[in-house]
Amino acid sequence: MIALIQRHGALAVLVVLLAVGGLSFDTFLTPYSLTNMAVQATFLAVVALGMTMVIITGGIDLSVGSVYALAGVLAAYGSARWGLAGGLLLPLAVSGLIGLTQGVLVARGRMAPFIVTLCGLLFARGLLQLVTVEGSMTYQVPDSSALRTVGQGTVLVAIAVVCYLLGGAVLQRTPFGMRLFAIGGNEDAASLMGLPVARTKVSVYLMSGLLAGLAGVMQTAQSGSGVTNIGVGLELSAIAAAVIGGTMLTGGSGAVSGTLAGVALLSVIRELINQLGIDSNMQNVVSGAVLIIVVVLQTLLTRARRRASEVEHVPQ
Repeated sequence: MIALIQRHGALAVLVVLLAVGGLSFDTFLTPYSLTNMAVQATFLAVVALGMTMVIITGGIDLSVGSVYALAGVLAAYGSARWGLAGGLLLPLAVSGLIGLTQGVLVARGRMAPFIVTLCGLLFARGLLQLVTVEGSMTYQVPDSSALRTVGQGTVLVAIAVVCYLLGGAVLQRTPFGMRLFAIGGNEDAASLMGLPVARTKVSVYLMSGLLAGLAGVMQTAQSGSGVTNIGVGLELSAIAAAVIGGTMLTGGSGAVSGTLAGVALLSVIRELINQLGIDSNMQNVVSGAVLIIVVVLQTLLTRARRRASEVEHVPQ
């Protein structure tokens, strides 16, 4: 019962909020409103998917917000010069390289993920400022570019759905996914078992960087330009979505379905705030409060599970 609450608590709260919103506002559950929420949530959803993988291994990636913004600018820059190929390959290559470098430093260099990815955040944001000349240049995606077709709402949602289907399959149906849980549960034990701990951790940071880059490309494809001031605090929203969805910050447990429910929950909260006419800055206040409550509840539930397990194993 306790495990069920941890895994599906976000989904239950989401259903309640949807019901409350639908009863309170006539326009809340309309196809237009739901579609708009889904499209706007795709960017966070893709970033949060990579964050979930990292957290399951017991790590953290604070660079995803800056990588997301950098990839968006590079997508506009590349599409203007080399077409669709440039708009996709350039940002993904740079994002993947940042993620790979961070993974090597964390796994091979045994450096703290918090420090490494904080440096990655500063590096990506600094490179963004360099490319845009301190934000004074805004690169545009040509109207004739095929990249703009990627920014259509149905395409964005389809990309996010495919990413989650693949992520869920990898996490639950492959040896790689099982290694993530083993490493997050007890890295030393996983190493003694002969699992490729370092290679797996490098791979997961590479994956996080690529997904953050993909989300940046998606955002630019929708807006038609490389916006320089986006992504600030996105890493915190991604962490919140994963944790709200049941992924433990201590590692070793989590599910992409829970993260998707967490993303949807944050999106619904944002829409409810808009419907109530409250200042949009309140979204961060509410999200922070929700996260604190979830972390406290997870801690209490984890302790309850441990006590229940100890009682079961006590000799009669």
